[in-house]
This record gives sequence, C-alpha cells and structure tokens, in this order.
Amino acid sequence: MILHHELVGEHDAPCIVLSTSLGARMQMWQPQMQVLTQHFRVLRYDMRGHGGSPSPVGPYSIADLGNDVLQLLDYHNIPSTHFCGISLGGVIGQWLGVHAPDRIEKLVLCNTAAKVGTEDGWQKRITEVRANGMASIADTVISRWFTEPFAASHVEVVASIREGMLACNPEGYVACCEALRTCDLRDEIASITAPSLIIAGDHDAVCTLADAQFLQSQIPTSQERTLPAAHLSNVESTENFNQCLLNFLQ
Repeated sequence: MILHHELVGEHDAPCIVLSTSLGARMQMWQPQMQVLTQHFRVLRYDMRGHGGSPSPVGPYSIADLGNDVLQLLDYHNIPSTHFCGISLGGVIGQWLGVHAPDRIEKLVLCNTAAKVGTEDGWQKRITEVRANGMASIADTVISRWFTEPFAASHVEVVASIREGMLACNPEGYVACCEALRTCDLRDEIASITAPSLIIAGDHDAVCTLADAQFLQSQIPTSQERTLPAAHLSNVESTENFNQCLLNFLQ
C-alpha cells in the first residue's frame, strides 16, 4: 500500500519526511514548504485513514504506521532521510529511530510523547467516533491544538485544519487511535542513535513540556526547544519553528 503523498524539491538534495498529527492532512505542513524546498527534497504524506490515503481495516499499530513510511522511502528509492513528525507523527518518528536506525539521519520530534494520553482516554474517543462520527469530536480536539488568541485571529487557518479532521475516514481515524492507545515507547527510546531535536509548545496541554523533557532525558543525542504555541507549533509559531528546523538540519 502506497499512501497519498507529495515529493518536491531537487532530486539530489537531502530528503526530509514530514509526518502529521492524528486527524490532520499533509497540508498542515504548508507553512514549512517554501523554506524547506529551498534546501531539501520534501516528502509529505497523508497517514492511512486520512486525506487521500487508503483506510485498510484496523486496528493499526505504530509499527504499521512506521512501515508505511518505509514503504514510501522504498517506493522512491530513498535509502535514508531526515524525519520530522508532530504529535502522532512524532511517535512514528520515535518508532523509526528505534526500529529503522539505518533509514533515519536526523529526527525532529514535535509536540509529542513516548506515550500519548491514557488507554481509557483513547477508548472513550474511539467509542465516541464510532457512535457519532468525526464531527462529534472535532471542535473539542482542535480547541486544544491552538491557543485562544491564535485561534481567534486565524479563523481560516483553524477552519482548514478542522476541515481536514472532518474528512478523515472514521474507521481509519479510530484505527490510528488504537495505535496510540496501545503504544508505549518509554522503555525503547534510549536506543535512538539519530541526532534528535525535540520541539515543545509552552501552552501544549496534549503533549506537555514534561513529555518533551522526558524525551530529551532519554534520547542520548537530543536537544529540546520550547516555542510559544499550543499543540501545532509548526502552524502557530511558524517562524520560530522553521528557524529551529533549519538550524538543526543544516
């Protein structure tokens, strides 16, 4: 299965893969594209169950989502790459750092955690989406992704992100929730050898500063940066985010 994706930039430039948050389409990375394509070959994609990608029968595991990325790399004959993932995308990045170290050059782990949420919390969301669809959770989830001042002054940006969530295949979304419900990488991430940048948002209530600090304490070759943002720091604090990314990758 090849996921819906886009690969742009000079063919001989170093590659970076961009991996999204749960419930988001690859367009969430638009604020980074102009800057990154000047220096990198950029591969962004929709996760299974999201955007234009297929939704195979679930449940999924983080290994499934990680292997989807490896299939994309193989499809384009890319032996190794930088990887930048936010939230669920950051969990996938951790899995790749542990299980496919030869394919990962540098890791950027944004607004993420080695264990995201609780099993009970994920089960409640799964039950809600199965009963009432994506619209039943969209506003509550997205309200935690941005600070109130940003959301109030960037209505169209937030509306676009919400539209992407509503477009998710409900069963595909649920299957990704299952992957997060069962995933706990806290005992594995110390084996990551790739140089790693951990980006946190100082107002992120989903994946907190404490989560970022735990990652930094466990991953040997890591550094942490905190940005003025909630959960989607690449959208809310774009200029700071892009500068952190370039400083680390170049």
